[in-house]
Amino acid sequence: MKYIGAHVSASGGVFNAPINATAIGAKAFALFTKNQRQWSAKELDNKSIDKWFEELEKSKILPKHILPHDSYLINLGHPEIEAREKSLQSFIGEIQRCEILGLDRLNFHPGSHLRKISEEECLNNIAQSLNKAIDATKDVIMVIENTAGQGSNLGYKFEHLAHIIDKIEDKSRVGVCIDTCHMFTAGYDIRTREAYDKTWAEFDQIVGRQYLKGMHINDSKPELGSKVDRHDSLGKGKIGWDAFGFIMNDERMDDIPMVLETIDETIWAEEIEALYNLVQK
Repeated sequence: MKYIGAHVSASGGVFNAPINATAIGAKAFALFTKNQRQWSAKELDNKSIDKWFEELEKSKILPKHILPHDSYLINLGHPEIEAREKSLQSFIGEIQRCEILGLDRLNFHPGSHLRKISEEECLNNIAQSLNKAIDATKDVIMVIENTAGQGSNLGYKFEHLAHIIDKIEDKSRVGVCIDTCHMFTAGYDIRTREAYDKTWAEFDQIVGRQYLKGMHINDSKPELGSKVDRHDSLGKGKIGWDAFGFIMNDERMDDIPMVLETIDETIWAEEIEALYNLVQK
């Protein structure tokens, strides 16, 4: 079974995220557990935590179908030691917030070399940072998001994801989130049955399907292989509806959070319903 939702607002308190998810008919959701554009964060207070669990229970959405996202400021591959350490400490803090909220995974962008070090050195920095984060925390799976390849961001090739995973000591603590827009603009086509099967066979061979712990379901404004990260509403971009039909009927994507980050939140409820309607009876 598929669990579709969207990246909903947690403005006013994390407990608002399950409320907002329920309002659009979601069976999964993503959220930021703190302001994603600031380093510091107010600690979660007992009242907010209690209300979070209360609203989560009402929503009937399971923790394994929730994909929290870390701060956009974090760069675990930063070429400078001091900046990388600051990112690591912030990342550990994000994992600890997930632990408090009873969440079992945390989605993050792998990192950027900022054109100051090689791709390999940056990927090694990311893996080293993750190993340190694993040692400092427990249980939460660190879910690497594939990127579009914009700027100096790494993670746009399946080989990048595999390189990081290969260097993780406790592989039970690492996973991957595939964003369909990023996948497409990084050069992986999923628009036809043949292209879809080829791309996912490549993923299975290079990364391994056992590591797929979530998906971001987005159409793409830019063309295939453009390395530009601009999402679009489903069916309105360059990917088109067929690919999302393939995904909705692919049992390999069962039981993971599948989250919309499409550009018009006023139609998220319609997009969720449309995706479920693609399931062949």
